[in-house]
Amino acid sequence: MDSKFWGALARTILGIGSLGCLAFAWAPFDPAPGKPEGDLRILDPVTYENLTIFPVVSTRAQDTRDFLTLDEGLASGEVVINERGGAGLARTRDGRLIEQYSTGASVNQLVLINRSKRPLLLLAGELVSGGKQDRIIGKDRIVAPGAEPLPLDVFCVEHGRWSSGSQFSAAKTIVHPSVREKAAVDGEQTKVWGAVRSGTTAEARADAPAPAMPPASIDRAVGGYARSESYGMIYKSSSVGVPIEGFADEVQKRFERATAHLNKGERVVGVIVAYGGEVAWSDIFASGDLFDAYWSKLLRSYAVEALARPTLREKASIEDAREFLRPLRGMERQESQPGVYRWREITEGRIAQIDIEALQPRELTLHTLKLHRTS
Repeated sequence: MDSKFWGALARTILGIGSLGCLAFAWAPFDPAPGKPEGDLRILDPVTYENLTIFPVVSTRAQDTRDFLTLDEGLASGEVVINERGGAGLARTRDGRLIEQYSTGASVNQLVLINRSKRPLLLLAGELVSGGKQDRIIGKDRIVAPGAEPLPLDVFCVEHGRWSSGSQFSAAKTIVHPSVREKAAVDGEQTKVWGAVRSGTTAEARADAPAPAMPPASIDRAVGGYARSESYGMIYKSSSVGVPIEGFADEVQKRFERATAHLNKGERVVGVIVAYGGEVAWSDIFASGDLFDAYWSKLLRSYAVEALARPTLREKASIEDAREFLRPLRGMERQESQPGVYRWREITEGRIAQIDIEALQPRELTLHTLKLHRTS
């Protein structure tokens, strides 16, 4: 064999070694080829105003009864969430403990205890109310049953109030997609609060009509409750100018009609969401039962986002929805807790996908979020 062959072989080996080092932190994700939606089937769209929802169904749904949702756990008392440190204590440089209610650690971290016998599923953007301020879960994760008290990363969605309360209850709310994106992907408190106040972080065309719920009305709503600025006021305040619950109720009626006659064995396991002609979001679960547990608060969150976006009349097609489910060929990042869960983020351009996979009692991807980043 000549020197050209050995030179080429050496370059190949060096190239493989370089890729191996890269894969340790960031690995290119190359999914198996095949039908974009795999075992899933996308139904015809449900449309209302500028919101389009494509129901996603499957006959291969998994058994997820072993898992507990946050709302279930808080309602039953099996899950307890408290302020970190109880009284908001912080240690000075000379070792003294003092009350310090404004530190980032106090605002952005709570303590969670899972007393149940089931793993607890947490999704970024789920709202817990009470304590000293309302917070949202910062990142998807699973909490093992009987685990030690867990330091839980959160984001504040309520400015102004800092009361003496310590325990949290279920709010049965998940923040709308623009806010969820800033929590789940950006992971920055300032961006989370900016998305709360602006309603949507999506870029608007210069010729786009005004949204039904413009930023000024959202700003009045969240800031209009005494001296507190609370995300929950978006749903409760008349300042937003439109009945969010009425919008969601109309979508729900249409959704029920669209999913009333499925094929034998099929269950709705998720949705793909479009605003105007842009497919922007999807939430897909491992089972119909898990989807049902989240659907009400997801629908209301999609309604808020729709009302905060321009009232465009373009409609996304089912082909657009199928293209959105196309497997990504981007870079992958993983985090895990051995024997409990694996979190994975894949990015390709402005599309991001986040999977949360349980490792016990069996390996199972419980939820997949896919989104078209707004910024």
